[in-house]
Amino acid sequence: MTDLTRRRFMTLAAVATAAAPLALRSAPAQAQAAQLPKLSPTDTAAKALSYTEDASTVKNPAHKPGSDCGNCNFYKGAAGSAYGPCQLFPKNSVASKGWCSAWAKKA
Repeated sequence: MTDLTRRRFMTLAAVATAAAPLALRSAPAQAQAAQLPKLSPTDTAAKALSYTEDASTVKNPAHKPGSDCGNCNFYKGAAGSAYGPCQLFPKNSVASKGWCSAWAKKA
């Protein structure tokens, strides 16, 4: 004979475990960005991609006038926000007026 209570608990536990990552992904990007620390230009990954918080000061030859995080394909922050999440730096938020060498025009 099977214990239906135990079987039901195990099923619910498995479903909850599988659903947890989906629930985190469905949270609004703005709420997630508020929880992310700002990316420091001295961070190893930031240095590797020549990240700066102010695109107007960039001296990198790859920089094109008018390009900044706010109009980059990797930037996922809300329009008009000062900082937002970036797919390249998933543990940090970046300045919308910033720039890095991986900049790609938003489609």
